[in-house]
Amino acid sequence: MMKIASVLLSSLLFAVASSASANTEAASKPDLAKGQATSTAVCGACHTADGSRGVAANPILQGQHAEYLVKQLTEFKAGKRVNPVMTGMASMLSEADMKNVAAFYASKQAKPGFSKNKDSVALGEKIYRGGVADRQIPACAGCHSPNGAGIPAQYPRIASQHGDYLEAQLNSFRSGARSNSAQMTAIAAKLNDKEIKAVADYIAGLR
Repeated sequence: MMKIASVLLSSLLFAVASSASANTEAASKPDLAKGQATSTAVCGACHTADGSRGVAANPILQGQHAEYLVKQLTEFKAGKRVNPVMTGMASMLSEADMKNVAAFYASKQAKPGFSKNKDSVALGEKIYRGGVADRQIPACAGCHSPNGAGIPAQYPRIASQHGDYLEAQLNSFRSGARSNSAQMTAIAAKLNDKEIKAVADYIAGLR
């Protein structure tokens, strides 16, 4: 009798634990509908409602890794990445809001972009794929992958990103105005204006 009771108790405890685990998983799963609502109400004015190809000064968010977007929003909110507009916007978002809107953008297919300056494409490709050996500048492809898809949570997708935005970020890393990636600060510090323009424009057309 006691053995039967023990088995029943074990079964009950397992069922309760499984239910709790399922509820926790459901609660932590991003809500794309809520993410879309946040995108429309908070982010859309600068990034468009679906994070697509808006103003070139602002990043394209479509297809970006959700983990990377959450990291950037968290750092804007904490002041680790400085931008008065984004700090104000991120300060209104909870952790759940960030995860929801990041998942919404990540669920979208990024549209292809185009390079603007055919004269600098060769230089941009050389830097992206091979770096600059004599100045110990690593190839961008080493972290962001040959096709610019990046690595989730660590390195952002940059393929087809606005060239103007990429150039501005590289300049910010080089000057120290953006300081939330020691690795990028060290790399950008070794690039000159011509190289930054070339690699940014090449990445804008990368598919």
